[in-house]
Amino acid sequence: MNINSMIFLTAFLPVVFAADRLCVRNIKAKNVLLLLASLVFYAWGNPAHLLLLFLSIAVNFCLGIVIDAKRENKKAAKAALAAGVIINLGMLGYYKYFNALLGLLNDISGRQIFEQKGISLPIGISIFTFGTISYLADIYRGHYRAEKNPVDMALYVSFFPKISVGPIARYKDIGPQLKARTISEEKTIEGIRRFSYGLAKKVLLANILGTYIDKVYSLGFADVTGTMAWVAAILYPLQIYYDFSGFADMAVGLGKMFGFDICENFDYPYLSGSIQEFWRRWHISLGSWFRDYLYIPLGGNRKGKMRTNLNLMIVFLATGLWHGAASGYIVWGVIQGVCLIAERAGLKKILEKTKVLKYIYTELVVIFGEVIFRVGNFSYALRYLKRMVLPWRYTTSAYAMQELMSNRCMVTALIALLGIGIIQVFVKKCCPAVARLKGGKLDMLYCMCLVAASMLLLINGTYNPAIYLNF
Repeated sequence: MNINSMIFLTAFLPVVFAADRLCVRNIKAKNVLLLLASLVFYAWGNPAHLLLLFLSIAVNFCLGIVIDAKRENKKAAKAALAAGVIINLGMLGYYKYFNALLGLLNDISGRQIFEQKGISLPIGISIFTFGTISYLADIYRGHYRAEKNPVDMALYVSFFPKISVGPIARYKDIGPQLKARTISEEKTIEGIRRFSYGLAKKVLLANILGTYIDKVYSLGFADVTGTMAWVAAILYPLQIYYDFSGFADMAVGLGKMFGFDICENFDYPYLSGSIQEFWRRWHISLGSWFRDYLYIPLGGNRKGKMRTNLNLMIVFLATGLWHGAASGYIVWGVIQGVCLIAERAGLKKILEKTKVLKYIYTELVVIFGEVIFRVGNFSYALRYLKRMVLPWRYTTSAYAMQELMSNRCMVTALIALLGIGIIQVFVKKCCPAVARLKGGKLDMLYCMCLVAASMLLLINGTYNPAIYLNF
C-alpha cells in the first residue's frame, strides 16, 4: 500500500484516523492502534516482508537494551553496537545488493557461475535500517536510554507515514513523542494542508511530468534527438523533486494528523547556488545521517585537507550505493563528491563573484547528474549525455515532440518550474499578506480541491509510480 493510493485515501486513512480520535487521550492505546495499522500497511503488498520487519525490530530492541546496560563496559557496548551495524547492513545488503554481487562475479569470470535469486526488495528497508542504526549508535553515545517498551520500539521503526519513502526519522526526535504528544485542531488542520500539498505534488505534477520522461527513455537511441534529451533531462529533476518532496510532505502531514512532528526533508534545493548548499537542502535526513554516522566518525574535516577530501568522497560513494549497486548511481555519487571537493578547494569562491554563474553551474551539475541517475547504467547514460552536448548531430526521429509531450505536460512543466521556490520567494517578498491565508477557510478549500483533483486522476488510472520506493 502507498500513501498516495486510492485504498489508502478512501479506506485506510479515514478508518485509522477515526479510531485514533476515539482513543481520546490514552497514549498507550493510540500507540497500539498505530502499530497495528502500520503492520497492516506494510504487509499489504507482500506479507512475507513482515518477517523481516519483525526481525529488525526484535534484534534492535534487544541490542539497544544490551548497549544501554553495558554503558560502563565500553568494549562490551562497542561489540554489541558492531553486531547491530553488521546485522542491519547485512539484511540491507542481502536484499539490495546480493544479486548485483552475483552478476559482478559472473561478469568477472566471463560465464554464468552463479544463478541470480528472485529477491524482491522490501519497501522502506533502506529507511528503517538507517533509522535503527542511528538508534543503536546514539544509545552507545549516551544521547538517550534504550526503549524498554516493545510496542513503542516497533512503532518507531514501522510508523506508516514514514516507513516507505522516509524521511529517516531518528529516535531522539520520535521517541519522546511516543510517550507524550499534542493533538490539536490547529495541528490537524496543518497536517491536512501539508498532506494535500504533498499529494498534489505527487499526482498532479510528478506523475504528469513522468509520462513524457518515460516515453523518451523508452525510445531507441536512434529516435532520441538532442532536443528530446534536453527536455527530458530538465524535466526529470522536477519530477523526482515533486515525487520525493511530495511524499515527504505527505509524511509530515500525516504525522501531524496523529500528533507527531516528523523532520523536514527538503528546503527548496533548486534555489541552491552550490552543490554544497544543494545537499543541505535536498534529502536532508539522509545527508545529516551520513554526516553524523559516517563523515564525522571518519574524522570529518579535523585531519587535514587530504583526509577531509577522502572522507567526502567516501560519503558520496556511500550515498550513491545507498540508492543501488548500478554503475550510474556510483558515478553519480562520485560526481557529487568531486564537485564538493572542488568547491572547498576554491571553486565556490570563484562562483560567488557572479550570482548568475553559480546558479547555472549548480543546475547543470544537477541536470547532468540526474541523467546518469535516471538511466542507472553509466554507459547508456553517456549516450544520452552525448546527445545533449552535441545536439546538432541528433536532429531526426521517427517521433515528433508533440507525440511525446502533451499540452497538459507542457503546462504542468511551467507550473512545476515556478513552484521550485520561485513563486514562494516572490510571494514572501512582494505579497506577505498571502501568508495570512495559510490555514484559513480559503486555504482549506484550495486543499480540498487539490485532493479532489488528485483522486480524480488516481481513479482514472493515471500513471502513478513512486520513484523512491525502489531505493
